[in-house]
Amino acid sequence: MEVRHATAPDQITGMTTDWLRRRFLVERLFVPGEVRLLYSHEDRIVVGGALPGDEPLRLHCPDPLRSAYFLERRELGVVNVGEPGTVTVDGTAYPLAHGECLYAGRGAREVGFEGGAFYLVSTPAHATFPTAAATTRDAEPVRLGGRDGSNDRTIYKYIHAKGIQSCQLVLGVTVLEPGSMWNTMPCHTHERRTEVYLYFDLPQGERVIHLMGRPEETRNLVVADRQAVISPSWSVHCGFGTRSYSFVWAMGGENQAFEDMEQVEIGELR
Repeated sequence: MEVRHATAPDQITGMTTDWLRRRFLVERLFVPGEVRLLYSHEDRIVVGGALPGDEPLRLHCPDPLRSAYFLERRELGVVNVGEPGTVTVDGTAYPLAHGECLYAGRGAREVGFEGGAFYLVSTPAHATFPTAAATTRDAEPVRLGGRDGSNDRTIYKYIHAKGIQSCQLVLGVTVLEPGSMWNTMPCHTHERRTEVYLYFDLPQGERVIHLMGRPEETRNLVVADRQAVISPSWSVHCGFGTRSYSFVWAMGGENQAFEDMEQVEIGELR
């Protein structure tokens, strides 16, 4: 498990491209035959990737968690970004097709993966909620944007106050329509939550230019398929792709209110 410490907004001045990428971009989440994990001190979110090969994989409990098992004090969201696969939680198998979601609550002892390519997001939990799976039919779809703004997209809310119940984790998937490349524009910040984006379904060789930083002092990261960006509470988060794509958005922090954000007008960005 890689560990990264929290950052402050005044650190962004003078950051080099390499420094930005080492702090905020998670590049190698999906390695065949491995479960890779990263612990961020930004709201203590853990992100990971499980890419089973011929043999199933098990969610291990790395030493930095100092717990008997991974979900002893945490909860977990899983999104399959690959071919159909199965997540097993304490002996119960949950088939997941591409883009579908599973939630495993605090106290689940054994989590395994077979087939597929599974993106993992975990936050601390002080309460226990039941394991549940959801398809796009179960989600709360919201159509936003349009062709004129090159941001015609559908947001599928999976783990949220009116969907799969959790302690603090909020998670969903946004799918951009063909010909649309912008996501989350106008952009915003979350002063009470950290958000992580995982870009997927981006064709090989294409990229997303992800904007981050304070609204008055933005920076960019060039992001490839199945790479994630950590957005601290003080940072904007939006991007433009060279082709259409999808992304998983996940948040953890003080509350679960989806609308709790500080909007930033386009003209205010620098």
